[in-house]
Amino acid sequence: MKHLSRFLAASLLVLGLSTANAQDENNPWAVSIGINAVDVFPTGGDLMNQGEIFEEFFNANQNWNILPSVSTVSVGRYIGDGFSFTATGSVNQIDKFGELPDGTEVRVDDLSYYALDGRISYSFKNVLNTGWFDPYLGVGGGYTWVDELGAGTLNGSLGFNFWLTENLALNLQSTYKHVFEDYETGSYPPTHFQHSAGITFAFGGKDTDGDGVYDKDDECPEVPGLEEFNGCPDTDGDGITDAKDDCPDTAGTAEFNGCPDTDGDGVADPKDDCPTEAGLPELNGCPDADGDGIADGKDGCPNEAGPASNNGCPYQDKDGDGVLDKDDNCPDVAGTVANNGCPEVTEEVQKTLNDYAKTILFDSGKSTIKSESNKVLGDIIAILKEYPNAKFTVEGHTDSVGSEKLNQRLSDSRANSVKNYLTENGIDQFRLSAVGYGESRPISSNKTRKGRADNRRVEINLVK
Repeated sequence: MKHLSRFLAASLLVLGLSTANAQDENNPWAVSIGINAVDVFPTGGDLMNQGEIFEEFFNANQNWNILPSVSTVSVGRYIGDGFSFTATGSVNQIDKFGELPDGTEVRVDDLSYYALDGRISYSFKNVLNTGWFDPYLGVGGGYTWVDELGAGTLNGSLGFNFWLTENLALNLQSTYKHVFEDYETGSYPPTHFQHSAGITFAFGGKDTDGDGVYDKDDECPEVPGLEEFNGCPDTDGDGITDAKDDCPDTAGTAEFNGCPDTDGDGVADPKDDCPTEAGLPELNGCPDADGDGIADGKDGCPNEAGPASNNGCPYQDKDGDGVLDKDDNCPDVAGTVANNGCPEVTEEVQKTLNDYAKTILFDSGKSTIKSESNKVLGDIIAILKEYPNAKFTVEGHTDSVGSEKLNQRLSDSRANSVKNYLTENGIDQFRLSAVGYGESRPISSNKTRKGRADNRRVEINLVK
C-alpha cells in the first residue's frame, strides 16, 4: 500500500473541485462511492497468464481482485446534451493475476493498485425516454500504478445508473483499461478490466438568478428571491410574494392581497379615495358625515343631508311659502303651492289695478301720458312686481266720438304707450301685451258726458 497517501491526496483534490456527479442540468453534480474489482485475465493481452478478450469475463471467484471496503470515489459535472465529465480515484490489492494455459491460477503477493482516471460519458436516458434506467458509454484515460510500476491507460466504459429517486442511484460500471507502454512478460501493470458497484448521489442545479434556489425548485428562476418563497421575491417584506402582491412595494396584509389599509376602514389603500380617513366601502373608503350618500369631499354641505341633485345640500325655501326654491318660480316672494310658489292675483288686486289704470291721463286726442299720471303708474308698477310670474294685457278703450277707425288707432296707441312706460320702468316686457278695442267695449252710455268719460279708459287685466 505504498501509494495510499498519493491516492488519498489525489482523491481529495478531485473532491475539492466539486461535490457531485452530473446527471442533467437540474442535478449537474453527483458523487459516487463504492467498491471495485480488478481482473487482468479476459483482456486478450500478451502475457502468458492472460486469456482471450472477454474470456471468463464473469469468473469473479477466480479472477476478480476485490478490496472489501469503499475503494472507489467518482466526482463529475454535467456538460450538456447528455454528456458528463467524471474523475475517479480507486484503490485495490492484487493477489489474483490470471491463470496459465493449463488452468493454474497465478497468485501474487498483495500488490498495491492505485488509479486516477478521467472520463467523458454519454447518457442514453433521454434517448430511451426513461426516468430510472440510465445506461451510458464512456471514453477517457488515466494513470494506474501496480506496486512501484505505473503506466498511462486508454479507457472505455459501459455503465448503468438505476435511479431509485431523483437524486439517488445504484451504479454498475465496467471499464477496459489498455496500457500504452509495451511491457515485457511479468512486468506491471498489464492491460486489465476494472469493474465497480456503488451508490450515486446527484444534487446541485442551475441557479439563474443567483438566489440560492435551484431553477428546478425556483418558482421565479429569473428574479432573485427567498428560499421560504421558493425563490420568489417579497420586496416589501410583508410575507406575500411580489407576484401575488397587489402592492409589492408597500407592506400590507393577506386580507388585501398585500396592500395596506392605512385608515382601517376595510378598503385597501389603492381602492380607497380617502386612504387616511376612515370611510364607507360603498363610497370607496370616503366618509359621509351627514349620511346623505355623498362623500364629504364632494358634498357642498357635508354636515347637512341633502340630495345629489343639489350637491349634497338641502333645498331651501327662502320665502317660506312651503314651495322649495328648486320648484319655486318666485323663490324670493311668498306665494302659493297652486301657483308654483308665486303669489296669486286676486279679484281685489285686479280691481285695484284697474282703479289705478282708469286714472291714467292722456293729452286730448293723443297717446301721450300726462306727467300727473306718474304717481299712479308707480303704484301700478309696485303691484305688478309683487306678482313676478303673472302676465297682463294692457287694454285701450275710447268713447264713440269720432270715427271708429280713428278711435281704434287711438286705443292701440294709448295701450302701447302704457305698456312701454311699464317696461321702461322695471317690468319684464314678456309679461305684458297691449291691445286696443276702440269704442267696441263701452262700460257706460256714450250719450252722456260722464258715460263718455268712463269709456275713455285703460285697463290692466290678468292673463289667465
